[in-house]
Amino acid sequence: MEKQNQKGYFDEYENTTFHPYNILLFLALFGITALFLAMSAAFIYTRVQAQLPPIKLPLLFVFNTLILLGSSGTLILAKSCFKKDDTKGYQNALLYTIVLTLFFLVLEIIAWYMLFSNQYYLGKDNSTSSLYVIRGVHFAHVIAALPFLSLFLKTTRKQMKKPLCV
Repeated sequence: MEKQNQKGYFDEYENTTFHPYNILLFLALFGITALFLAMSAAFIYTRVQAQLPPIKLPLLFVFNTLILLGSSGTLILAKSCFKKDDTKGYQNALLYTIVLTLFFLVLEIIAWYMLFSNQYYLGKDNSTSSLYVIRGVHFAHVIAALPFLSLFLKTTRKQMKKPLCV
């Protein structure tokens, strides 16, 4: 016998332990993590095998890492505000995340310019090329998140007028 929800409709996901969207999200996150780990390992392997000197990265890359950690913190804050039914806090946390993400992208472009200025060109050696590929994929990954963050913020401003809407 098929089980119906409170509205009288059959919910095929009610008896599953994990919702299929959560499984897709997990697989996507696992794939992205594996991609970055593989590229990082290839970068280190090529540097060691070819006995290339270390690349002197601009200090801006360290600062960008801190900005990304900050934006991760604001996403965690957004989730916490959402669970607490704090609509304004949720909207603010999403806005801060978007601002930090845009700040990261601008500073990343400046950091790339600094690499070019120090004569670390894309085809200089395998190590430098790997660095650019890793940073480029990371840049694209962050850009791909912006439409989703913007959509969440737009939706919350449009539909979440009262805390009871959450």
